[in-house]
Amino acid sequence: MDELVAFLREQPAVTAVRIDPTSHSVAVATLGNVNVADFKARLAATIAGVEAQLAAKPSARAPAGYALRQEGGATVVGRETCVTAEKLWLWREMEWPDLEREEAHEHAHGHAEQEWKTLAVLATVCGAAGIAGAISGYLAPQLPWLARSFFVIGLITGAWDAAVDSWENLKRREIDIHFLMLAVAIGAIFIGAWGEAVLLLFLFSASGAMEEYALDRTQREVSALLKTAPKHATLIRPDGTEQDVPVEQLKLGSRLLVKPGEAFAADGVVVKGQSASDESALTGEATPVEKRTGDQVFSGTINLWGAIEFDVVRLPAESTLQKIIRLIQTAQKLKAPSERFTDKFGTGYTYAVIGGSFAMFLLWWLGFGLPAFTNTPEVRSAFYRAMTLMVVASPCALVLSIPSAILAAIAWGARHGVLFRGGAAIEKLADITAVALDKTGTLTTGELAVVGTESFPPGREREVLELAYALESKSQHPIARAIVRHAKAVGARSLELDEFQSLTGQGLRGKLGDVQLLLGRRELLETGPLAGWARRLPPAAAELSEVWVVGSDLVGRVLLKDQIRAESAGVLAELKRSGIRTIMLTGDRTHAAEAVAKEIGLDEVRAGLSPEDKVKAIMDIRASGRRVAMVGDGVNDAPSLAAADVSVAMGARGSDAALEQAEVILMHDRIENFLAAQRLSRRARAVIRQNLTISLGVVIVMVITTAAGAVPLAIGVAAHEGSTLVVCLNSLRLLFGRNR
Repeated sequence: MDELVAFLREQPAVTAVRIDPTSHSVAVATLGNVNVADFKARLAATIAGVEAQLAAKPSARAPAGYALRQEGGATVVGRETCVTAEKLWLWREMEWPDLEREEAHEHAHGHAEQEWKTLAVLATVCGAAGIAGAISGYLAPQLPWLARSFFVIGLITGAWDAAVDSWENLKRREIDIHFLMLAVAIGAIFIGAWGEAVLLLFLFSASGAMEEYALDRTQREVSALLKTAPKHATLIRPDGTEQDVPVEQLKLGSRLLVKPGEAFAADGVVVKGQSASDESALTGEATPVEKRTGDQVFSGTINLWGAIEFDVVRLPAESTLQKIIRLIQTAQKLKAPSERFTDKFGTGYTYAVIGGSFAMFLLWWLGFGLPAFTNTPEVRSAFYRAMTLMVVASPCALVLSIPSAILAAIAWGARHGVLFRGGAAIEKLADITAVALDKTGTLTTGELAVVGTESFPPGREREVLELAYALESKSQHPIARAIVRHAKAVGARSLELDEFQSLTGQGLRGKLGDVQLLLGRRELLETGPLAGWARRLPPAAAELSEVWVVGSDLVGRVLLKDQIRAESAGVLAELKRSGIRTIMLTGDRTHAAEAVAKEIGLDEVRAGLSPEDKVKAIMDIRASGRRVAMVGDGVNDAPSLAAADVSVAMGARGSDAALEQAEVILMHDRIENFLAAQRLSRRARAVIRQNLTISLGVVIVMVITTAAGAVPLAIGVAAHEGSTLVVCLNSLRLLFGRNR
């Protein structure tokens, strides 16, 4: 009641609130048309505070000025008013806030962790009981009931999980490998092979625990990221005061204060202060990243040592961190082509194993005259052989061989700044023979940096930089940030302008004392009184951008260049050593593109391309017989990303269109993570092939030897379940191993 009344007091436009926890419906009543967007966040926070108490019977009394009533299962709290006024209320249905999303993830993680631990305990008890039964049978053969008692304990604990799963499947009229294991264990008991039955269930439950452990490790990555998501932020109000608010109340442009040791509550741009952030949760990079004015910060990363003020550029729900979480969750649900094959193959194969084992039982019994159920020291019964055949032919290891490797690879990538949308991307990336890369923002940083200053007449370059600094310090343009950053770095004087004006689409105008200043493109000079002289000025190099400064007796320019990523050359060299051809696809000028390509060692350059041209280039490369991965970050790259065999986007700078098309996302714009992704995909493919070889190889060998009657049930059980354990352990190498 207090929470709801407080909400009404803070929202004068709202006259009543109706909440029904059973149907998860919420509505607010207003008088006339109002903008409901402003109070949605506050309403969500209110429901978060009272949801646990909503199902309880509400207090019979409301504070003075407010009324409480029940409408079925709904609770209505409103301002006291007359019946006539209530008829004017306009009820607006609102979306029930998703208050339990994080709790659901925590529950899922806790469930997975509890699942593998429970299976591990059951498997341990089963194994211990089996050993105790075997020892009792050897030391006290005159007390067969003692050994049987231990075996029964082992059978119950070992079969528990398989029995639960089988019962659920049978209710849906389905059977799977759990049913097979139970059938074999029961059959082994009928032929007196108690020890073999316990051994089978021990190894089966142990392999199940291993599988759940691998799944828990992948879910732990998501849970770790969720825990880094801040719940509150320090908002700086327009009057300079500070207020602690829930992150749900943040808006675009909100200015936040982050103190040392706190997490950034949203993605934003630093406007004041200097520090470094720990971004290892997003990128896997342990080295702190320096943060100054104009730099980007990311939700969930930790501010290390300096107080920083930043403006929110993405709401928390749309932040880089939340995108990562959603991508990981999506990736874990998307299956690789080979994994989908084993799913279809596994179901039919299970029925084939049961039918084949029954057919072989009839063949051994009726065709070869073996005893049906009675074992002798000289001859194993047809039923015993059929049970052994059913065990060795079961597809446990085969079914686990691919998903266990895919999940482990996705988890490793998420921890090291590489996000896969699904298993298909992991498999396809291993087969690429060509990589097409955009230039700006991919091979280069996309951020301009000052590389030189010129003056006309020569010798006054310092003055040109200082005048540019004075003018650009009033602007927020990327070029302005580059000039200001460079001027501060070289210790240029900070001049205070008497007047300042932005000329839309042209440049800047200012006044320093009695001197009029202009800053802008070359066109500013070529259209003024200096036009004839300006046309004779030397052009800038193709790869450079220029900003002109004009004073009373001084003309000069600042030269800027898009900086090549320091890692680009090394990445391209490594790709070449792997036999992968590298091609630049850019809309930039030919000279600028070729200059970059020559510096970093690209195999081929295609410049001046429109988005349609980039798609055609991708199709041409594919038509030549190569499998191509496209790496880009902009909206204009989205069509070519969709056309490539594998689409890769730069995560921090990437446009929504590019990220939507991408199957692989490189967080924090680290181009070297493409190498990590490619190596990981090759390792995952190798592990998948190893797993398939192990699982199918064991099945084929054991089926042949079992058909010949040379395999005891205990050996068949050990071989089958042993291969399952080996497959799971082999897949976990992807999660814990180094990616080289």
